Amino acid sequence: MAGGKDLKDLKDLKDKKPQPVLEVLEVLSSGSRGSVKSSRLCSHPATIRTRYIQGGRTLSQDSSAVPLEADQPTRPARWVPTLYFAEGLPFFAVSLMAGVLYKRLGLPNDVIALATSWLLLPWSLKPIWSPLLEMFKTKKFFIVLFEVVGGLSLALVALSLPLPGFFRYSIAFFAVTAFCSATHDIAADGLYIASLSSKQQASFAGWQGGFFNVARFFSQGGLVILAGFLESRVGTQHAWMSIFVFVGIILVLVGLYHARVLPKGGTERSSQNFSEMYRTFVDVLATFFRKPNIWLLLIFILLYRAGEGQVVRIGPLFLLGSRAEGGLGLTTDQFGAIYGTAGTVAFILGSILGGYFAARLGLKKAIIPLICAMNFPNVAYLYLSIALPQNPFLVGTAMSVEMFGYGFGFVGVILLMMQEIAPGPYQTAHYAFATALMNLGLMLPGTVSGKIQMAIGYRNFFLWVLISCLPALILARFIPIGRRAAGSEVSSSALEDSSRKAEVAAKRNTGGEI
Repeated sequence: MAGGKDLKDLKDLKDKKPQPVLEVLEVLSSGSRGSVKSSRLCSHPATIRTRYIQGGRTLSQDSSAVPLEADQPTRPARWVPTLYFAEGLPFFAVSLMAGVLYKRLGLPNDVIALATSWLLLPWSLKPIWSPLLEMFKTKKFFIVLFEVVGGLSLALVALSLPLPGFFRYSIAFFAVTAFCSATHDIAADGLYIASLSSKQQASFAGWQGGFFNVARFFSQGGLVILAGFLESRVGTQHAWMSIFVFVGIILVLVGLYHARVLPKGGTERSSQNFSEMYRTFVDVLATFFRKPNIWLLLIFILLYRAGEGQVVRIGPLFLLGSRAEGGLGLTTDQFGAIYGTAGTVAFILGSILGGYFAARLGLKKAIIPLICAMNFPNVAYLYLSIALPQNPFLVGTAMSVEMFGYGFGFVGVILLMMQEIAPGPYQTAHYAFATALMNLGLMLPGTVSGKIQMAIGYRNFFLWVLISCLPALILARFIPIGRRAAGSEVSSSALEDSSRKAEVAAKRNTGGEI
């Protein structure tokens, strides 16, 4: 309620410039509901919303001038693990489980590769709509919203499978899930940064990568193995219906849990200055494309994963494909054990060692070995397509070698974006632009990989994949690493810091979102 001074200020608005009328935001303490204790009101600063009433319009702007209760986050250990598990779960459902589902339902490789590659588009386009999340509500609001909607979308995927046109319906629901997941990533990372101190951010960085990969183990390993177990008992269609309903329920339950325990990640917002935001966005773009050698660097980033972008689409289909069509004929549970568990361990180990390798040699000397490490282990697929072994241990060993090389070499492109593209006044936005382009470098080759494979067969396809790495390998000799605008080499301390960040990012990446 306004006091006498506030009433006087409102009366003066008719003749004078707008004066603020203070409205205290509702504050949730430790994620619980209820009234705010007066003692805490006195001891903690809080963010308030200031309203200006002018010409019949109400605008809102943030302020922190009045000492009220702060947004007291619960202990990070209560929400960081679940937040990044919820970030990984829908991503893996879209990026891998969708392809396995369609393969088990008998769709051709070209259709599967094209459709599932386009599902990755939201992770490349998310920098476009990320500013909208700064204009309305709170980061917590968007996290909970997109976890619930994403979970419902995955459940609808399951319900669409018995329908005659199940493919178009399920792809539409997967697309909704992909949009929710990509947008959730923006809000989750923003809340993590806004709610934790620098020391806490460093302390829980390992939890990010760890629980993102828990989601990978859970989905690509555990759930796929469970699907294989159910297929032999209730049939393929009902098995996968059960799996996606289960995943959807988990994501909704995590969303409801986060509604109670997450910090807000900032004050509630209701509007922003669109013209100022537009000018900033234009300046971000302009400064990005004025960076030295930017076009050469962008072309290199686009080509870096040309081979892997095709393998990540066709490799799982080859492992699951029947021997009559040249595949290995793995059962669903064998695939989950080999690709989702052993492969995940090898990928994480490779990414960690790749970071240390790059830190020791420096990016300029390490970039070509990193490209080789990422692409040459694809010889494992070529060997499997020729020998067609039936021993699961031999197949698992070959896949572990390939995934280890993928994780080891992937660090190179992360470091390149951090050290050569991101530095400058808008380093967060510029890094986001670079990662979006890198994801396009994964998505675009994937869209045509199915057509290529069906035209030339698995064996020739994997030979083609090895050839696809040559443009990036050649271009690596000409990219100007360590010669940014300042014209100096990256310091060793900066390299170590970037390498540490690259290790964390690489642990979370499996071929799509960073």
